[in-house]
Amino acid sequence: MKRRYKLYAVVAVLLVLAVLIGYRAGNQNFQLNGSKTEEAIASQDETIKRETETAVSMLNAINGKIEKGEMTSAKGQKLAADLLRELRYGKDGQGYFWADTTKGVNVVLYGNKDVEGKNRMNDKVNGVEYIKQIIAQGTNGGGFTDYFFPKKGETEAKAKRAYSVEFKPFGWVIGTGYYLEDVK
Repeated sequence: MKRRYKLYAVVAVLLVLAVLIGYRAGNQNFQLNGSKTEEAIASQDETIKRETETAVSMLNAINGKIEKGEMTSAKGQKLAADLLRELRYGKDGQGYFWADTTKGVNVVLYGNKDVEGKNRMNDKVNGVEYIKQIIAQGTNGGGFTDYFFPKKGETEAKAKRAYSVEFKPFGWVIGTGYYLEDVK
């Protein structure tokens, strides 16, 4: 009789572990269900890529002034950071940009002075060094990264997808993204 209860206890523990592992894997999974969702994701991907390219175009204009000697590199980079910090897109201007150096030092993160200037290279959310991935995609010609990050003002990390690209003249990786739960 005692063996049977021990066996049931072991089976119950294994079932709970299997459910927890399945839940965690499900939350970290970015598989898409249905063609409408896939189309919405593809549309959002195109939007964030295009918006990032527009932000880089602005940085190119500032860098042109630096190259012409119209402003110093320091003043140009400060102007670029200030403009990038305020640059918005999308419905109600909710889309924003961030920039990190290729070494992981944050330059711009929607005006979050607690983060700007700090190295985020080894920052982890859900055990993933997401900045390393974003920088790797950005310095490899630009690309998308799936990761988890809390929404502004929240603490719970949620599934997010970003596009990043390197702006070589400044040694910055520029990015923007969206939360998968917001895709309609």
